[in-house]
Amino acid sequence: MKNRVFNTDQIGHHKTANKIVMAPMTRSRTAQPGDIPTSLMAEYYAQRASAGFIVSEATQISAQGKGYSFTPGIYTEEQINGWRKVTQAVHQQNGLIFSQLWHVGRMSHSVFHPDGLPVAPSAIAPNAQVWVVDENGEGQMLDCPTPRELSTNEIKGIVEDYKQAALNAIAAGFDGVEVHAGNGYLIDQFLRQTSNKRTDEYGGNIENRAKFALQIITAISQAIGPEKTAIRLAPFITQRGMDDPQAIDAILYLAKKFDELGIAYVHLAEADWDDAPLVTDEFRVKLRESFGGKIVVAGNYTLAKANKLIGEGLVDYVAFGRKFIANPDLPYRLEHNLPLNEISDPTTLFGGDERGYTDYPVYQGNK
Repeated sequence: MKNRVFNTDQIGHHKTANKIVMAPMTRSRTAQPGDIPTSLMAEYYAQRASAGFIVSEATQISAQGKGYSFTPGIYTEEQINGWRKVTQAVHQQNGLIFSQLWHVGRMSHSVFHPDGLPVAPSAIAPNAQVWVVDENGEGQMLDCPTPRELSTNEIKGIVEDYKQAALNAIAAGFDGVEVHAGNGYLIDQFLRQTSNKRTDEYGGNIENRAKFALQIITAISQAIGPEKTAIRLAPFITQRGMDDPQAIDAILYLAKKFDELGIAYVHLAEADWDDAPLVTDEFRVKLRESFGGKIVVAGNYTLAKANKLIGEGLVDYVAFGRKFIANPDLPYRLEHNLPLNEISDPTTLFGGDERGYTDYPVYQGNK
């Protein structure tokens, strides 16, 4: 089988060296206070710049959008300047990097909000937990409380927050933005009947539930250009109260709208646990028929499966997550059929210093 993942391609106006994407992965290494990206983060991303392109870790668009300790923001000057170090380091290694813009909605905890309440389309708890570091520096998983329902005016304000965050990302040197609309976060909460019980213009039928996502992508496309705009969706997630039989129809509806806007790509966060639901070829064909831009997929892929789907024309890029954590030179290792490092210590995945972050070696022959 041909190794199509090593072919060049085009994302927006940029040529990519291969079809291997570094998936967005929360690592919780920001400077405090202020959730500011650091020089260590710049080193981490620059080490992995041989990816076709990088999608940054999820980055909150506002203080309200935060749901986990030590995750970065992109709404203050200090945060923008911190991200500028990252993008410059990646570009110095001839890499490309998109910023993943994030509002967690109800996937949050009272400690992050002055009034003690996360926000959501409806006041329904997600039956989920988030990672919170206490005053002693100890991290633990805490239950998400019942959120408060957003007003219509607040929703429109969040659309503006996304637009401003996209402008901030471009000012920080990112090559584009990917809006995180999957995994049970705010946009996903609007999309699904299980989490959205609204009776106004943002609730009810698919068109209304999809309006929030469409308004955000439209606003960003107009602000920075559709060729720099992308979105991540999670069609098959069922946890966090997201099990909705209309989810696929909603996503295919949005895909057609995104095609009309001409955005750069749609990124599918596919389930990567052992008993995850199968992503059918029928869905992939429908998505390809609905959306003419690039399609990126992520979800515990092997090189063989990646080559197969690219060869069949069903996807354009395949994103790798954990493999990129332990293998900063992952494209080189895959291309030369070299052994892969394993994650040495799972406790270093979230928070900490350079250990388990920037200290994984490249392959001896690739130095």
